[in-house]
Amino acid sequence: MNILNYELLELENIVTDAGFPKFRAKQIFTWASKGVSDVSEMKNVPAEVFKKTGLEVGLPKIINLQVSKLDGTRKYLYELSDGKTIESVFMRYKFGNSICVSSQAGCRMGCKFCASGLLGLDRNLTSGEIYGQILAAERDTGERISHIVVMGTGEPFDNYDNLSGFIRTVNDKNGLNIGMRNITVSTCGIVPMIDRFAEDFTQVNLAISLHNSTDEERSELMPVNRSYSIDVLIEACRRYTEKTSRRVTFEYTLVRGKNDDEKHAENLARLLKGILCHVNLIPLNTVDETGYSASSKQTASAFRETLEKRGIPATVRRELGDDIDAACGQLRLNSKR
Repeated sequence: MNILNYELLELENIVTDAGFPKFRAKQIFTWASKGVSDVSEMKNVPAEVFKKTGLEVGLPKIINLQVSKLDGTRKYLYELSDGKTIESVFMRYKFGNSICVSSQAGCRMGCKFCASGLLGLDRNLTSGEIYGQILAAERDTGERISHIVVMGTGEPFDNYDNLSGFIRTVNDKNGLNIGMRNITVSTCGIVPMIDRFAEDFTQVNLAISLHNSTDEERSELMPVNRSYSIDVLIEACRRYTEKTSRRVTFEYTLVRGKNDDEKHAENLARLLKGILCHVNLIPLNTVDETGYSASSKQTASAFRETLEKRGIPATVRRELGDDIDAACGQLRLNSKR
């Protein structure tokens, strides 16, 4: 009965079924969004409400915190109620604070350059366990988070129902009130869920982990491509932009000798021609177990220039938290350390 797992309407049903007025649910929901760690902190809600409903607060426990000496990025290792551990990353930008949250404990997608799937999938996170990562970080820093990226450990569309509940909860005006346009969800390309996402969340940003432009090479890096080929994925992205009128961000991790030469850039530009999009080039971040290495800054710059000459807007991402393994592809199903 973790309060964080329930949307406001669900809480209203719980408290009214127990014989209490509906407004108690709003009080509880609002208190929860402030990051309280125990129901005793909800001063204007009678203890009898929690006794009869069984509702309680279940924030994840911070068991390790690393702070980057380069940019102040904070990487949290959280322990969940069953002892499972997950990671998330708090980042400061000029536009406000952002957090990268995990949606699963582990990942079953098996992308070859990413640490998140090295041990496979343990389990899905509940909506409240995703939400709790934000509340625990806000409680720790004393600062408001205004932007969310669901790009941590796990494939969000492999846990779609809990992802959806999480998005609706953080967007609720009675809670964190984070705008849909300040939320970004990243997927490796589960096509049926892209179509569903376009119907359910027309204002939430969509990012696609692409990382190559031919089926043979993408399948080598990303096994999901064997189920949903590049052509099928790109057509889904076209449907998404037509449905929502919003651009798609294509994430492209540059791996030395695998996908980073001029031919790859030209192929990518041809593939994305005519799509409302932006390409986010990500120099590979070190994961010792993969054996892959990063492209040089010069290669990344040349790749970007080739795309832009062919009409595809692109940037090279500035990575935060690299010295604490908090950058893209470095989060993992972690042991306590």
